Amino acid sequence: MSVTETAASLREVAERSNAWPFEEARKIVARLRRKPKDEVIFETGYGPSGLPHIGTFGEVARTSMVRHAFRVLTDDKVKTRLIAFSDDMDGLRKVPDNVPNKDLLEKHLGKPLTQVPDPFGEHASFGAHNNARLRAFLDHFGFDYEFMSATECYTSGRFDAALMKVLERFDKVMAIMLPSLREERAATYSPFLPIDAKTGVVLQVPVLAHDAKAGTITYEDPETKAPITTPVTGGRCKLQWKPDWAMRWVALGVDYEMAGKDLIDSVKLSGEICRALGGAPPEGFNYELFLDEHGQKISKSKGNGLTIDEWLRYASPESLSLFMYREPKAAKRLYFDVIPRAVDEYQQFLDAYPKQDMRQRLSNPVWHIHSGHPPQVEMPVTFSMLLTLVSSSNAENAETLWGFIGRYRAGVTPQTHPKLKRQVEYAIHYFRDFVQPAKKFREPAEVERAALIDLRDALSNLPATATAEDIQDIVYEVGRREPFLDHKKKAKDGKPGVSLDWFNMLYQVLLGQEKGPRFGSFVAVYGVQNTVDMIDGALARSA
Repeated sequence: MSVTETAASLREVAERSNAWPFEEARKIVARLRRKPKDEVIFETGYGPSGLPHIGTFGEVARTSMVRHAFRVLTDDKVKTRLIAFSDDMDGLRKVPDNVPNKDLLEKHLGKPLTQVPDPFGEHASFGAHNNARLRAFLDHFGFDYEFMSATECYTSGRFDAALMKVLERFDKVMAIMLPSLREERAATYSPFLPIDAKTGVVLQVPVLAHDAKAGTITYEDPETKAPITTPVTGGRCKLQWKPDWAMRWVALGVDYEMAGKDLIDSVKLSGEICRALGGAPPEGFNYELFLDEHGQKISKSKGNGLTIDEWLRYASPESLSLFMYREPKAAKRLYFDVIPRAVDEYQQFLDAYPKQDMRQRLSNPVWHIHSGHPPQVEMPVTFSMLLTLVSSSNAENAETLWGFIGRYRAGVTPQTHPKLKRQVEYAIHYFRDFVQPAKKFREPAEVERAALIDLRDALSNLPATATAEDIQDIVYEVGRREPFLDHKKKAKDGKPGVSLDWFNMLYQVLLGQEKGPRFGSFVAVYGVQNTVDMIDGALARSA
């Protein structure tokens, strides 16, 4: 099959795929049919009032997946750009909890973020610092994007034409915004926020007059009460954020932008303003929010939930991309305990990919994560298994783990499996920071103690050639007793099955943790004799 035929076949399957990036991309294809253009603009927005968090990354990752899906649907014949836009001209409303030198920031409340000193002392401003953090992370993931700064767009004149359009349609914008505001707020509302020439503060003041021909607004000085007239162009004013969002869509010709569920009403209002300015609101969808361990929305200023750097200390970038891909319209906890599952599921999807047909591949997350070219990576040991190995041996160094791995899979070394080498490092970090501090061994009840003695004896009698499946059969058979029987499940021989309580007990009593990987596989890697010794240790502790 030729390259052209392959591309055509891929496009045909993509046109029918129910993977959400293709569903989104088809909206853009339909938009182009209605209003053809030579270039499609994707946009993501970032408010740099706090340090970048994983939710910020998620928006870029998901938008990139839609962008790639669109390229497949159009045979890559339409030029695309992804703009990562920073609202760095917003005034600093409060000092974030997770930064140093808070007193330094207190003195500059109300100023544009690019006029606030960097509390870290590394960049020209706080906005520049957070922008740099965002770019460094996006670069680390290899995203193809253009960074764009609100400060640069406002001060360079890039937004001037669109700002003049807002001024010309001032009354229409006000008519859209006022019904959405409380009475007190509506009384002083203006879409334009002048920048105080003396203090540099972004002023929230009512506009006394506006002159579309002169390109100016007049407002009352909050201190002297004198009327001040200023141009709306050249960075002398900025817009309130809903009109600003709409103006940006018009100025940059944005065709696609997604937003959080908490912004549904804002998207509608900005869309109305965009139409009032003569533009067409971009396509997009509202994704659900990430929650911290308490079920609270993750906030940049609070610094709750996971940071970008924290995820990368414990897991691969690809596992984070998988977390972002899956169920974007479902609220998800974004905390440390979601990491092991994300790591192992990523590898499971990767292992399944070569065996799938094209339709299945386009629904496989790794196709979207890797822009249609997922790598072939052999991972002989799962991440959850590595964590259990570290926990069982209290390993403080990688050499101990590699000893277990090498015995289980001869020839597997850090040199032959560099990805596994990284997994080992991640597992040790995760164990030290989360598993070890939370370890809590419980004593077995009498019936559990008897079962553990039987398991020890059964394992001791296994031949050296016993496989992980042989071991699992033994573990299963020993557990086939009360109180571990599950009468709702039937084993292959028709007898009652074994409940998860049996396996959970093994991990709680032997390892001091709630759950773990398949126990037979763990014993095969850890070693039968090591496991027997571990059971003896648990029995001795509770004697």
